[in-house]
Amino acid sequence: MRIETLPPAAAVGHILCHNLADAQGRKALSKGRRLRAEDLPRLAELGLSAVRVAVLAPDDVHEDEAAIRLAQIVAGSGVAIGEPHAGRVNLRATVAGPLMIDAEALLAINLIDGLTVATLPPYTFVTAGQMLATIKIIPFAVPALDLAQAAAAAGDAGVLRVAALVRQRVGVALVSSPAARARVERGMLPAIVGRISDLGATMIACRELPLDEQEVAAGLSALVEAGADLIITAGETSVVDRDDVIPRAVLRLGGEIAHYGAPVEPGNLLLLAYLHHTGDTIPLIGAPGCVRSRDQNIVDLILPRLMANERLGRREIVALGLGGLLGPVRRG
Repeated sequence: MRIETLPPAAAVGHILCHNLADAQGRKALSKGRRLRAEDLPRLAELGLSAVRVAVLAPDDVHEDEAAIRLAQIVAGSGVAIGEPHAGRVNLRATVAGPLMIDAEALLAINLIDGLTVATLPPYTFVTAGQMLATIKIIPFAVPALDLAQAAAAAGDAGVLRVAALVRQRVGVALVSSPAARARVERGMLPAIVGRISDLGATMIACRELPLDEQEVAAGLSALVEAGADLIITAGETSVVDRDDVIPRAVLRLGGEIAHYGAPVEPGNLLLLAYLHHTGDTIPLIGAPGCVRSRDQNIVDLILPRLMANERLGRREIVALGLGGLLGPVRRG
C-alpha cells in the first residue's frame, strides 16, 4: 500500500485517507471510503482538485477483510466473530468459562506491523455473549503475507478459546474437631456452595470429618465413589504443611500433591492435589481459611480453570504471583 495525492478522476477505486468537510464544516465524505465514479460530482462541489488516497498493491488485503481473516486465525473454540467495521472486529464468548490465551502467539501477532489484538486478561471467567477481544487493522490494508505470518504463529487451535466447565459435580469435605464442627460448617459451607453455584456446578455431597488421616482418606474416597469430579476441602484451620492431615490422606489414597503454598493474598496456604480414580484425575483444592469470604481469593482464581479440566501444577500456581495481591494484607 502507498499513499498518493491524485486528481479526483484518478483517485476513483482508491481509499480516501482523510475526512472531507463541506463549507459548513460538516463531514461530506469519510476516511476509509473507496471512492466511486458517483463521488466525482460531490468532490467537484467541494472544490477539490486533488485528494489523498491509499493505493493498494495487488497482494494487499483491505482492512475489513483483513480483520475478518485475522479473527478467524485468532478465534478458537467457544469464540464468536462479529461483523467488520472500519478494520475492526470484536470477539465474544459463546459459552461460560475461563478465557484461555496463547500468550506467545498473541505477542507474535501483535509484533506484526498493522495487526492488533487486544484481549481480556488470561483466565478471566467470562459468560456467554461477553466481549473477549477486539481486533483492529491499523492501516487501510495489510499485505497478505502478514496474515500468513499471523496464521503460522497461531497454529490450528487459534489464540483465544473459552474452556467449557466440564467438572460440575463437586464434593466438599469439612475437616475439624467435633467441638468446632458446627462453627466450621456455618462459616465455610455457604461461601463454598455459593462459588460452586455461581459457576453452574452442584455440590453432590458434603462430608464432615475429624482431624484424622485415616478418616479423612475414607471421606475423600467416599466423595469420589459418590461421583465427585472435583473436591474442595476446608477446615478449622488451613493446611499448615505438606505433612498435615489432608495431604497425608491424599497420599494414603495414592494421590499426588501438585503444590502447597501460593504467592496470592488472600490464599497463601493453598493445597492443590489430585486423586486418581478409574481413569480420571480428580482435582482437590485444600482451601485456605479465606474461602469463608466471598471476596476474591485464590480459590476464585483456580476453581474455574480446574472445572474446565486444565491440569494445574506448581508452575501455574507460582505464576499467579504476578497480580496475586487481591486484597488488603492483614497485619501480623
